[in-house]
Amino acid sequence: MRPVPAPTRSRRKEARPAELLAAALDSFVARGFAATRMEDIAAAAGVSKGTVYLYYPSKLAIFEALVRTSLLPNLERVEGMLAQLPGPASAQLRMVVAALEEIVSDPRRVAIPKLVVAEAGNFPDMARFYRREVVGRGIALIGGILTRGMEAGEFRRVDPHLAARLFVAPILMAALWQNTFAAVEDSPVPPRAVLSLHIEMFLRALAPAEGTAP
Repeated sequence: MRPVPAPTRSRRKEARPAELLAAALDSFVARGFAATRMEDIAAAAGVSKGTVYLYYPSKLAIFEALVRTSLLPNLERVEGMLAQLPGPASAQLRMVVAALEEIVSDPRRVAIPKLVVAEAGNFPDMARFYRREVVGRGIALIGGILTRGMEAGEFRRVDPHLAARLFVAPILMAALWQNTFAAVEDSPVPPRAVLSLHIEMFLRALAPAEGTAP
């Protein structure tokens, strides 16, 4: 019997975590986080339950891995883009909105925050992790842009942390709306239209009054 080439086994082993995460997300979306069992994830991935535990010791660990692989790379990409765009704060905010539009338009990525909203009350550790790793990091990023814009006199002075929350809230709502209602609307509104209006209204609200000193 000819042996199975090692490279094939290696590729399969390396691909397995991604396959398990994809199966887990499908199961979470279909059943909810609470109702999904590790054996459900194993069945969806076509592996044994023991194989799932080999990579992930719990459903929470799977959820955290989903966030780290599906959402955090996007935050890191935005941070890198901002480092290459030292210009006006308004341009930086527009760039952030454009980057987030890609996430809002992706139903699999949007499924993760929807899952958090639905399950946070019963799984506070999930909520804490998502708040720290995604929401907190995003608010700090936006707050930093707003602070720089205020110091430069580009924006009027407001509480940057509260303003960052107000900036993020419509984007989160657009994501949840897209995942929950778009499929049943007669005329769904594309996320781009919503986010385009959002950034224009937000920047107008922050515009300093004429004659106001920085």
